[in-house]
Amino acid sequence: MKLYLASKSPRRREILDLMRLDYDIVTAEADESLPVGIGMEAAGTLLAERKAKAAADLLADGETDGEEILVLAADTLVYLDGAPLGKPKDADDALRMLTLLSGRRHYVCTGVCLCAGGKTRTAVDVTAVHMRSFTEAEIRAYIATGEPLDKAGAYGIQGVGSVLVEKIEGDFFSVMGLPPRLVRGLLADAGFSYFDLITVD
Repeated sequence: MKLYLASKSPRRREILDLMRLDYDIVTAEADESLPVGIGMEAAGTLLAERKAKAAADLLADGETDGEEILVLAADTLVYLDGAPLGKPKDADDALRMLTLLSGRRHYVCTGVCLCAGGKTRTAVDVTAVHMRSFTEAEIRAYIATGEPLDKAGAYGIQGVGSVLVEKIEGDFFSVMGLPPRLVRGLLADAGFSYFDLITVD
């Protein structure tokens, strides 16, 4: 059995490393548009499933030596007032997003998909994040670190952006981009025990 992560995200790689799972990276272009009116949880699972299927199709076209292939993908969306905040286009857009988030609660939705044996399985988590109030000077200093520019909602909870967060209600790893408990659950649904797959020193 070989596990592939369909993501270039260093945060997701870090989480799988913490879980002691052996994996390779494979990514493929996937449609990231969303149907009008789609709900937050449905959006998260739809995008994760598209990524997993695209990567699985790419692997199917290559040489796998008959080895069983598992493909794991995730997508994280940030919602404020029912509308998604994607990755900022530039520093000005990051300033706009962070100004909107200051002193308010928003939601982070992470959908996860596992492709195994020709079948896709999905799971989703929604976590509430409460941001403290911060000044424009603090926002600009944070943007200057470069951290917000490749992240949905323009912040990273595992980095410098952690100082902007007052508290969360839910799963820290979901906000980071990949909840281990959902990974374990999807592996179990596909007939694999997580503890049989981890590397032990």
